[in-house]
Amino acid sequence: MSASGGTRAIVAALGANLAIAASKFVAFAFSGSSSMLAEGVHSLADSGNQFLLLVGGKKAQREATPQHPFGYGRERYIYAFLVSIVLFSIGGMFAIYEGYEKIRHPHELEHWYWPVGVLLFAIIAEGFSFKTAIKESNELRGKLSWSQFIRRAKAPELPVVLLEDFGALIGLVLALGGVGLALLTGDGVWDGIGTVCIGILLVSIALVLAAETKSLLLGEAAGIEDVRKIEAAVVDGETVTGIIHMRTLHLGPEELLVAAKIAVQHDDTAAEVASAINAAEARIRAAVPIARVIYLEPDIYSEAEAAKGPDREATPGGPAPHPAGH
Repeated sequence: MSASGGTRAIVAALGANLAIAASKFVAFAFSGSSSMLAEGVHSLADSGNQFLLLVGGKKAQREATPQHPFGYGRERYIYAFLVSIVLFSIGGMFAIYEGYEKIRHPHELEHWYWPVGVLLFAIIAEGFSFKTAIKESNELRGKLSWSQFIRRAKAPELPVVLLEDFGALIGLVLALGGVGLALLTGDGVWDGIGTVCIGILLVSIALVLAAETKSLLLGEAAGIEDVRKIEAAVVDGETVTGIIHMRTLHLGPEELLVAAKIAVQHDDTAAEVASAINAAEARIRAAVPIARVIYLEPDIYSEAEAAKGPDREATPGGPAPHPAGH
């Protein structure tokens, strides 16, 4: 997943949210609407989130160092995880608290045309941002459904912006409903109820984002299609006759580590094996360009050993070795 599409979506969302946040705070100052205050904080939190995503993308471009030999690609995952925390704490929890206070101490809205006008403007601006995120995502989504795209995407920026914009649009509708019911009934409690609903929505989206970015932080394998391309590229049918086992790991959205034990003929010379490994690495990079780090270990294939299955004791994440004497 290219970072350029994500950056365009982030910049579009940042510009829209800054303008929307300013207008919402003005509407709150004139009307006293808690929905407007909650939505203003929400837009301000979203603006901060987009700034965090841009910072993460910039930091991820740093060159590898001896202390971090695989580079800084995962910076993008770390900052995306921070976004989910900000959205949960500042956006969601503040809105729930503000709505609860408004339900306990309701008051009539003043200058109702301010919040209504700002909400309509915000829906148009967020719609533009959401449209940009959809356009950039469609270039990468392929035949995946939207839920599959969000779950499987290795670059966090587009899924984050998509969910933020979607949540913002739903939140604006909820705020408009709360303000509208408060005006129709003359009861400010509806404004508070709309605010609480906005908070619950933001918390739900934050939890989804946290779960997805946590998975990326732990380390995800390459997608199914990339794994198949790598497997097809490794074997040449002559020197490299098969794959004994293989592991892949995303070091960042656009950096993939490939480690495999490959089967070679028992009578091949060291020079032949080394040449075959170099050729296999070139084929892998041609098939999957993001495969930046490749380790291929030659071994003699044994049907008897293969029949025993994988050695869980020697597998990362497998059972811990038994204590001495047991």
